[in-house]
Amino acid sequence: MAPRHRRLLITLVITVLLTSCTTGDNGVWTQPRAAGTLSASGTGSDATASGQGGGGPINGTAKPRPSASRSQGSGLYPVSPSPLSSATSASPSTPAPPSPTLPNNAHGPAGSLNTTGSDAVALTFDDGPGGNTGQVLDLLKQYGIHATFCIIGRMIGDYSPDLIRRIVADGHTLCNHTWSHDLNLRTRSEDQIRSELQRTNDAIHAIVPDAPIKYFRNPGGNFSPLTVSVAASMGMQSLDWNVDPSDWSRPGTQSIINNVLSHTHAGSIVLMHDGGGDRSQTVQALRTILPNLQSRFTLIPMPD
Repeated sequence: MAPRHRRLLITLVITVLLTSCTTGDNGVWTQPRAAGTLSASGTGSDATASGQGGGGPINGTAKPRPSASRSQGSGLYPVSPSPLSSATSASPSTPAPPSPTLPNNAHGPAGSLNTTGSDAVALTFDDGPGGNTGQVLDLLKQYGIHATFCIIGRMIGDYSPDLIRRIVADGHTLCNHTWSHDLNLRTRSEDQIRSELQRTNDAIHAIVPDAPIKYFRNPGGNFSPLTVSVAASMGMQSLDWNVDPSDWSRPGTQSIINNVLSHTHAGSIVLMHDGGGDRSQTVQALRTILPNLQSRFTLIPMPD
């Protein structure tokens, strides 16, 4: 072939090759890309990631898109879902439900209840069962008054289970006062707090299986947002008080009487003790306190 003809042929071949190729976004030479393949940069099209082309699902079936967390930085899947594949994308997480509205009497520490929420007055007894629980129950029955008993779990085994049965049978309300009466409960972990409450509920329900336990009282009244929230997750409202005669310290019968009668008003929650030691002063004081309060207020247990 003549040199002139050879040069023309070479020029023609080069021209054909040039027209069969394209230039990528970054000036990188690539072969023309069919749907579902990777570009020279290694990033797939949205249709590739979702298994859908512009005309709809490939082979009539859409492939699920991997989650966004897998797609970031992989170079294989786009971070944002494609409009074409929205039906197969993971649904957005459900927003957390709003916090429940606290009752109008939840003005105690960490949102605990510190009034009855009405004009009625509630008597509450802590730290039982104890050696004087039976006498307290006798006096309440004598006056036809119902109260709330805050039970310490580890005390249940030290006294007859009949005391727990009688509290329920006489129509009183039960309250969980923890297993060990740990005054530093607010500093414990969530698991430790939950264990204290659950052990107490289990001990009570081993004796009275169907009795509702709707309240929790933090030892010492040392409520915290965590103890209150753990109790709430177990179906118990946190029960504070606003009348405290410190009868646990045995200040004298008359001191207990004077304190309760002078500080109790409509809506009060009165704290006294039927367990945790000698409560004979409390028992004697109740002989005056119960008829006096009954003449002035409607006396109720916290509702169950």
